[in-house]
Amino acid sequence: MLKPDQFNFCPQCGSDMEDHPVSAKACSSDDCNFQFWNNPTPVVAAIVETPAGVVLAHNVLWPPKMMGLITGFLEFNESAETGVLREVEEELGLKATTANFVGTYTFKQMNQIIIAFHVPAEGQITLNEELDEYRLVAPDKLRPWPFGTGEAVRDWMLSQGFEPVPMDWPPV
Repeated sequence: MLKPDQFNFCPQCGSDMEDHPVSAKACSSDDCNFQFWNNPTPVVAAIVETPAGVVLAHNVLWPPKMMGLITGFLEFNESAETGVLREVEEELGLKATTANFVGTYTFKQMNQIIIAFHVPAEGQITLNEELDEYRLVAPDKLRPWPFGTGEAVRDWMLSQGFEPVPMDWPPV
């Protein structure tokens, strides 16, 4: 992901980029009106609840022991509800038909806006190539982490009448 301070030259004309009071960066050329806005990327997140518990998964690119929700990028012309159901099927092999909105959350570390849903699902979990491990956790035993999708877990637990106990961070 390109950050504003790494955006040195205009991709349209090659002129220097400079800080801009409205956008993150703007082309310095008077003949070019390119601006780099650095808008966040929308990501969907699923609190997948099966009869055996809530699914936490480990992405192959993450540090060991770090588990999280099922997440993914929206595809062109896709609603957030459709996208989260697609991600659950792609990553876990589970069919789900309902996506219950939990909330939106800023994930500054990745410049993302997370659109979180509770997704009840049934079936046999089959991990795709993005994931290499999963755990099933009783909803009342979840331990929300202090950022991103962990905030969605906390809010969902509160909506279900559970008192969330925050996870120690970083995990040991």
